[in-house]
Amino acid sequence: MERDGPHQRHRIAQFELEPAQMEHFNALLARISEDHPLLDRDQVASAARELIDQSPDGRVPACIRDRVRRAGAVDLMLSDPEWETRAEAALVAAVAVDYLHGNAPLIPNRLPVVGWLDDAVLVETAWPSLGDEVRDYLDFCRLRRIEAGLRGEQRTRFGFTREQWQDARDAETEWLAHCRRVGRDSYLSADAPGRFRVN
Repeated sequence: MERDGPHQRHRIAQFELEPAQMEHFNALLARISEDHPLLDRDQVASAARELIDQSPDGRVPACIRDRVRRAGAVDLMLSDPEWETRAEAALVAAVAVDYLHGNAPLIPNRLPVVGWLDDAVLVETAWPSLGDEVRDYLDFCRLRRIEAGLRGEQRTRFGFTREQWQDARDAETEWLAHCRRVGRDSYLSADAPGRFRVN
């Protein structure tokens, strides 16, 4: 069978990509990134078939799993009432999360191996606008856990704010810099008198 013949170009296994869904998907990509080139059904289907061929064991490829994990972090960030997502990132994140939770994907999630390929493409397109914000949010979660431990706080969320995170991060940075300086410079200079020696 000619996998890329005229009747196969828009197909992933038995599923055919719909023109209207492709147009909608491209419109979302354009909202997320003005620089992203438009995709066509042939490109998406060919990429999907190639990934299927590279996964004979039926596992979801690492490139897709990684983007899906990123999507999970974006979702957590938007739903966390203690984190104030910056406006520009919030707009992009909302578009991405709405698609991820929607019921009209370009590729059905039930398809083996590549059911999340469209989600991965969307997240990859959004990442230049979201990456720094998500990394900051994950660091916020880390320092919030530390702060909760210091306070003896059992709740996951207890009023820790973005401003408090910034203060805590600055304090941590200063402390680490201090530790590095202490590691380089002895409190006792090399030529200090009265050094204790055992002969």
